[in-house]
Amino acid sequence: MAAGKCGCWDDGSFIKRGILREGTRAMIQSLYEPFRHWSDGGSVFLLSDTHFDDSDCKLMDPNWIMPEEQIKIINSIVHKGDTFVCLGDVGNAKYVPMINARRKVLLLGNHDARGAYKNVFDEIYAGPLFISEKILLSHEPIYGLTWCLNIHGHDHNGTEPYSEDCKYLNLAANVCGYTPVNLGKLIKKGILSDIVGIHRITIDQATERKRRREGV
Repeated sequence: MAAGKCGCWDDGSFIKRGILREGTRAMIQSLYEPFRHWSDGGSVFLLSDTHFDDSDCKLMDPNWIMPEEQIKIINSIVHKGDTFVCLGDVGNAKYVPMINARRKVLLLGNHDARGAYKNVFDEIYAGPLFISEKILLSHEPIYGLTWCLNIHGHDHNGTEPYSEDCKYLNLAANVCGYTPVNLGKLIKKGILSDIVGIHRITIDQATERKRRREGV
């Protein structure tokens, strides 16, 4: 299942776009400069809505797994040189130091208080975050943006009113099997290849207006 309404990314064709390899390390050059260091020396992994120890987890999903099980899954994929990005709704902060990653990043969710996590995350952001021209990270899905991939969480059962002409990737933990997704691999597999960026759209629109003014 390709990225769409609320799924996780499946295998697709490999393309090399925005990845700079240095030996066995891969820098994601297509990230905006303030976020490029996330990929310095390791991979960037994304996950949302871990809800560690939250009392209402079983109400959202009766098969919700325990925090220790989540940590085991995360650490089987995320290594000590990697960056782990949580897209909100962390839950009990005591579990965050158990995650292997060298760098831990949080986009605050609707259940998160910044002060509860300032000692366990290296970077904390309060709202949606454009990390590249075509990638928007957010906790809740953002509607109406046809020119980017919105990677988000919050939706535990696929009930959000997704737009057919927009591209989403829902990484709420129970939706993606509690498994972090490798951002660099998503890009290499071509998840952005069918998205026309806002810069291209703006240039094309400006060119068309000029043609109309000149009567071409």
